[in-house]
This record gives sequence, C-alpha cells and structure tokens, in this order.
Amino acid sequence: MAARILANLIVMGSGIMARALVQAYRQALANASKNGVAQEAVQNIKRAGKTMTEEEARQILGVTEQTTWEEILKRYDNLFERNTKNGSFYLQSKVHRAKECLETTIHRTQPPETN
Repeated sequence: MAARILANLIVMGSGIMARALVQAYRQALANASKNGVAQEAVQNIKRAGKTMTEEEARQILGVTEQTTWEEILKRYDNLFERNTKNGSFYLQSKVHRAKECLETTIHRTQPPETN
C-alpha cells in the first residue's frame, strides 16, 4: 500500500515538474522575443561569420595592390596610433583586422624568402 502511494506521488510530482519546466521555457522564449535578445544573438552569430575581404582591408588602410608590405605596415602603425590617441577602439580594431587580412593574403601569395 505504501509503495503504491509513493509511486503515485512520484508520477504526479514528475508530471507537475514537467509542466512547470515547459511553461518556464515558453516564458523565457517570450521574454527573449520581447527584449530582442534572440534577434541580437542571431545577428552576433551572423556578424562573427563575416570575414573581411582583401578589398575592404585595402580600403581601410588606404593602400593599393601595388603597395609594398613595408608601406602597408607604416600605414597600419599610423592609423593604429591615431585611433589609440583619439580613443576609437572600433576603428582601431578594424585597422588591426585589415592588417591581419592583408598579412595572410600577402604571405599566402608570395613564396617564402630563401637565404
């Protein structure tokens, strides 16, 4: 008899807990939709997937395809320092990403130097 009561309590309790969890999940989704958190998360995922193109990197640094790597580095240092002084972290990071993009592109297309 006690085992039967205990089994009924466990079954009823688990059913109540399952309904509460489903309701809490639905409420969390509704709250996220109201606050725009879900859309913001999707946009952040999309943004992270975008990589800078070589053309965009050259525009940011103001260089052409004929510009040497030394000139690109000078341009990078100049722009990076300017944005350090003026406090624009966003522009500073764009300049840095542009240099990284061009660095990988240039080193991929040029054969390594032999000594």
